Amino acid sequence: MASQSVALLSRRPGKLIAAALSLALAACAVGPDYVKPGSDMPAAFQHAAPATASAPPALEVWWSYFNDPVLTQIIERVLAQNLDLAASLARVEQARAVARLSNAALLPIGSVTAQVAKQHQSLQSELGELASPHPGYQRNATLYSAGVGASWEADLGGGLHRGLEADTAEAQAAAADHLGVRVTVAAEAADAYFRVRGAQTRMMLAAAELKADNDLLELVKLRLKEGMATEREQAQAEARVAQVKATIPPLRSERAIQLNRLDVLMGAQPGTYAGELIAATIEAAIPPLAVALKPEQLLRRRPDVIAAERRLAASNARIGVAIAEYYPKFSLSALLGFESLSSATPSAASFQPLALVGLRWRLFDFDRVDAEVARAKGVNAEALAHYRQAMLRATEDVENALVMQTELEAERQELLREVAADVRARDSSEDAYKGGATGLTEVLEQDRQLLAARDQLAQAQTGSGRAVVATFRALGGGW
Repeated sequence: MASQSVALLSRRPGKLIAAALSLALAACAVGPDYVKPGSDMPAAFQHAAPATASAPPALEVWWSYFNDPVLTQIIERVLAQNLDLAASLARVEQARAVARLSNAALLPIGSVTAQVAKQHQSLQSELGELASPHPGYQRNATLYSAGVGASWEADLGGGLHRGLEADTAEAQAAAADHLGVRVTVAAEAADAYFRVRGAQTRMMLAAAELKADNDLLELVKLRLKEGMATEREQAQAEARVAQVKATIPPLRSERAIQLNRLDVLMGAQPGTYAGELIAATIEAAIPPLAVALKPEQLLRRRPDVIAAERRLAASNARIGVAIAEYYPKFSLSALLGFESLSSATPSAASFQPLALVGLRWRLFDFDRVDAEVARAKGVNAEALAHYRQAMLRATEDVENALVMQTELEAERQELLREVAADVRARDSSEDAYKGGATGLTEVLEQDRQLLAARDQLAQAQTGSGRAVVATFRALGGGW
């Protein structure tokens, strides 16, 4: 065993020399100093609209740009009542407490003790049998003791400082995660809100179409009585009414599901706030979004990127914590106290000081330290990969949101033109049917096309709102 230990030490002379030098470098912290990695983000977003002369929207309160007081009220409730947000805030407090503990580890530990002990000595115990024959022996004794103590570990290798550095970075990452939850729940609430409004709009369209088709059915029945229509035309009109009615239940289901989603986001039981949104309102304004933010600014704006960078910094500091285990650890302890059997009053005779100097060195355990350092470096490499991936994902999210926003707006404009044309065609075909110039089939086909176009337009309107919300979210808006 001794020869094995000597061989182990002989393989690491540099480490032992460095450990000896650490005695003179008590203020130094071992391990690599953190340097934030460079960014290779693109100069601009590919699908961003040209910047306008007006000021870019304030991302902190992006929901105000929809000019919808109901939406604003919902998001304010979410930010005040959401339980995921409350849980993330609790995690921030935990991480900050850990950082405070690491900071306290650098400071001396002090304590004050005081004790009074009463004892009735057994005559058959070892001490009782030895002392009882002597004159003046008393079985009853009272021991008074009091003292002030302090201890301190000298951070020679800087491991405690690196640990504080790592825990502080972890607390900052937890704070960034909290901001990320804030961004997410605000965007989720807006997304659910637009889906509710979209379902309501489509239900209104379906109800209007159903009324028109019922009116047409009554016209067919009247013409059938007069011998100007056929049973086949009446069946076609009845089928059309049933077809429109069948589109309404899925829309009611979508509305109810999204209302429940909103209530949970607001930290309430499903159904709590649903009554406030049952009635349909005017459509929210979709703000034109010219992205003035540059991709490199996402590194300071996106909470997930900030959190990934802070965890990278923490993992870098953990390497120093692991390397510090190569170095000896010294601790100093002192106690100034009094102990007496006769009186609780301190005196020179009862003064009992104690001083202790401790040394701990993992001298024959460097293989394990090697493994701990290697693991810390591996964690750091993983954190670096996560950070770079977070930057890529941030750019991808923005590009995808911008593409979706641009294309949905283009689709909406085309659908507006299609609906206008279908309205004219449907009115013309109905007038022709009333005049006997055409059959009911043509009217029903025009009716189907108009309903489909209006439904697509409502979906595109909802999609445009959701796409803008997704863009604000991708840009890190909401904090």
